Amino acid sequence: MPRGSIDLALLYAAHDAFRRDLERLAAAVAAGKARAPHVREGWENLKEQLHLHHEVEDAELWPRVRRALGGRRAELAVLKQTTAEHARLEPLVVAVDAALEDGVDLAGAVDRLRTELDVQLRHEEVSALPLVRSALSAEEWTAFAEAVRQRCEKGTQVLIPWIVDGIAPIERSRFLTALPMTVRELNRISWEPRYRKLRLWTV
Repeated sequence: MPRGSIDLALLYAAHDAFRRDLERLAAAVAAGKARAPHVREGWENLKEQLHLHHEVEDAELWPRVRRALGGRRAELAVLKQTTAEHARLEPLVVAVDAALEDGVDLAGAVDRLRTELDVQLRHEEVSALPLVRSALSAEEWTAFAEAVRQRCEKGTQVLIPWIVDGIAPIERSRFLTALPMTVRELNRISWEPRYRKLRLWTV
């Protein structure tokens, strides 16, 4: 398998889902509905997905890319910056939690998180993720995928329906078609119906 066949669709799709959910949170804040139960549950899921995404990248993906890059300082600096950006998001998430509790500058807290997260995601998409394609071999990518499978196995039943929640039909079809048949069937029969019952972000 050539390097160009490394499929980053799941990572890019997760980025889009983060942006989508923060738009939902901002809309709920603007409507005065941020403390509605299903909005809070949507926020809790967003936090969990963001934490897992960064954990997988920082523990499993970037170390593999770093080793593959050897002494290439400019590229290594990109990875260092990406990891630092992950860390800078943590206090912004905490600030949204605090604002949800005390009602002080909630709109500002959400806007700061949206802005910083979008900057981080764009930097990763433009500078860091291309290094995955250029640096990792097929074997290294397969090892990463297996490590992620083991780490995230229980969370997959929420991750997949969360990613396709509300996306355009063509994009949804493209994303799901790329998944293994067994995963698609589990999502169709079990995961997505169960996810819909959560009614995340509804008010």
